[in-house]
Amino acid sequence: MIQSLFDQDTEVNDTTLNIIAHMPTTSLHTLVSDDFCTKLSDADFMRIAVLLAKKSYDEGGCPIGAVIVNNESNKIVGKGHNTLVQESHPYNHGETSAIRDAGRIDFSKTTLYTSLSPCDVCATLLYMRGFKRVVVGDVTNANGNESLLEEKGLQVDILEDQLGVRQYGEFRLQKPEQDLEDWQGIAALK
Repeated sequence: MIQSLFDQDTEVNDTTLNIIAHMPTTSLHTLVSDDFCTKLSDADFMRIAVLLAKKSYDEGGCPIGAVIVNNESNKIVGKGHNTLVQESHPYNHGETSAIRDAGRIDFSKTTLYTSLSPCDVCATLLYMRGFKRVVVGDVTNANGNESLLEEKGLQVDILEDQLGVRQYGEFRLQKPEQDLEDWQGIAALK
């Protein structure tokens, strides 16, 4: 039997959360113990989403990340980051990437943590797939679909992570055209 890398004695900090952000989701159930998962809070899951956003930015992409957590077990079942630039994929946002990573599951039993307010496409996908709760990490740099999600019956919680807010604000200043393309497509740049 493989011993868990992270267990009840492991400290929850940015180093640990960054390792989890970069591990393949399919490996997490082996490397992260149930006891460790129960220690993780909303702020910890949001920080993982923000660290995934940083991963995207470090790859040359838009800094947006997302994590999907099973509400009963508190285990991560999907995670992803925006790969608009890296994969030349116009709608592979953090949320869509995490949903794809999670696969065919009952999303009504999960919570999605997103580092930035979801765009129209992602918000639509969240209610279409039956999510009941979404936690948004940055409404300072972008917002607007929280009320739509609430109208569709989702619980929306705002939990701004200051690292994520700062990170996206800097991106928006450094790469305004890339930010516009991510939200509105290439046609918006003309």
